[in-house]
Amino acid sequence: MEGDMIEQFQAEYEEEMLNEEAVPRRRCRREFIRRDRLGAHDRLFEDYFADDCNYPLSYFRRRYRMRRSFFLRIVDRLGEYTPYFTQRVDALNRAGFSPLQKCTAALRLLAYGAAAGTINEWLKLARQTSSDCLDRFCEGIIECYGETFCRRPNVEDTQRLLAKAEERGFPGMLGSIDCMHWQWRNCPVAHAGQFTRGDIKHPTIILEAVASYDRWIWHAFFGVAGSNNNINVLNQSPLFTDVLRGEAPVVNFTVNGHEYHYGYYLADGIYPSWPVFMKGVTLPQSEKHRVFTAAQSAWRKDVECAFGVLKARFNILAVPGRSYSRRTLGLIMRACVILHNMIIDDELVQIWTTSMRQLIQMSALQYTTMHHQA
Repeated sequence: MEGDMIEQFQAEYEEEMLNEEAVPRRRCRREFIRRDRLGAHDRLFEDYFADDCNYPLSYFRRRYRMRRSFFLRIVDRLGEYTPYFTQRVDALNRAGFSPLQKCTAALRLLAYGAAAGTINEWLKLARQTSSDCLDRFCEGIIECYGETFCRRPNVEDTQRLLAKAEERGFPGMLGSIDCMHWQWRNCPVAHAGQFTRGDIKHPTIILEAVASYDRWIWHAFFGVAGSNNNINVLNQSPLFTDVLRGEAPVVNFTVNGHEYHYGYYLADGIYPSWPVFMKGVTLPQSEKHRVFTAAQSAWRKDVECAFGVLKARFNILAVPGRSYSRRTLGLIMRACVILHNMIIDDELVQIWTTSMRQLIQMSALQYTTMHHQA
């Protein structure tokens, strides 16, 4: 009985296999969508980059998170770095996407945190092309500007930070340190337990950063699983590598008659009681302790303000990360930090240039008035 059933099942299986081989398989054809690349470039150019563009410069600053002249310098630099950000032709001798379209697509994804397919109707870039533009853009920003705008403070920067800290009443302070969690939406299920912490309830990746009074991020260490706390991140961070090697700028200051040779960072209570961390008093009892704790808590908010500005400027860090790769998320995070520092530097240069221009105009006006009076 059992042998007959096995033979019957085998015969039915062989019959099904013969029927499948007899029916030809239908091949999946690639779906072709006609995209007007040149028309999209012309509309983009007329909206933002023409001399008499449709949108004023204030709209460009709001939507691109930077000035137009600064954005064009980045486009030119990326075109020199890789031919990907130059306009090329395909096998049919048709013009491809322009560098303005590719860089605009990458910046819009960073600034608004939208999915890669949302700019298809406007810039005519497919989802995969937009994702490639984002990856290449982040890699180019890191390679071209990483050494300048993602570096440790040099001697001049250290002196400026110490002077500002002296005004605040914290001599020897180099900034404040804290960690930020970025939710990972598409974290693999096998790694979810490693990247999930009990009080957060979803997978995250941690960014450790040191920021100064001007919201400049001097140190960024990203990639530690979200199940770790600040101490575990600090144990893996290269924050004090240059100090251990003796390559850090010398910091000398005196407090209450004691001379110190190393700077320190303002931190919250979870960090260890090391000389390089200045924490507030846990339970202040005297008036002196209360004043010190209030001042320390106020100036320690610099790094948290930097996190807020970073998320507001690049909304992709405020929404859960969509990539399946930790490498891609690391590229996005580091590129956003570099662009954040670049924008701060450009705005400071613009303010200084505007102030000098106004000063020169006032001096010229005073000279003209004095000349006419004479």
